[in-house]
Amino acid sequence: MKKIDILGVLVDHVDICGALSCLIDFLNEDKGHAVFTPNSEIIMVAHKDAEFRKTLNSGDLIVADGIGVVYASKILKAPLPERVAGFDLASKLIEAVSDGSRSLYFFGGKPGVAELAIKNLTAQYPKLSVCGFSDGYFDTEKEKLIIEDIKTKRPDILLVCPGAPKQEKWIAAHKDELGAKILLGVGGSLDVWAGTVERAPEKYQKAGLEWFYRLMKQPSRFFRMLALPRFGLTVLFKGKRAKKGNRS
Repeated sequence: MKKIDILGVLVDHVDICGALSCLIDFLNEDKGHAVFTPNSEIIMVAHKDAEFRKTLNSGDLIVADGIGVVYASKILKAPLPERVAGFDLASKLIEAVSDGSRSLYFFGGKPGVAELAIKNLTAQYPKLSVCGFSDGYFDTEKEKLIIEDIKTKRPDILLVCPGAPKQEKWIAAHKDELGAKILLGVGGSLDVWAGTVERAPEKYQKAGLEWFYRLMKQPSRFFRMLALPRFGLTVLFKGKRAKKGNRS
């Protein structure tokens, strides 16, 4: 699959249908596959942190979760087909296995959130096969118990949601020992499935303004949102220069 280099992070040139098709293929392979969904903030962290950048690029599928990443690809004259939000991709994967043919394990979120997400999802998909869950708050001893629980239950799909960059590092460290075929890092998706966080209305999503909706709902995110223009400027100056250098 063609990859687009965005500040050193190799994002797969794929739309959401193609990404879902990749995941279905992964389910038919007898090994673990790391799936990462970086947005602009995560790519900026990776740009500054070579070790984390290496972790991201070790993924079997890396999709653009964030309209800023799509805009960046256009600046670099290598446009991605569309944004592939981690929540949307995970939701489509859950729907694809809602007949109970594959098992899922939910890992992350505050205590009680995973249970509520599972309750809502199984109400929507009564045949959904959920083999286990754990919250995302753990010390070394609890982590060992979580790992053993996952190993014992061997889910086909492990949704890892402690948030970036923790989830990506955790997936990379453990993907080959857990028995899961897909390890998908999807951050705050558990909160949306649980109903504790409201996602932006569809009109904001389609307009690429989901970030603006979140800012209106949570003004405290203002300084965090400053990463978006910094990302754009970094791509404009450093990204285009690096691309030109690669051509020569």
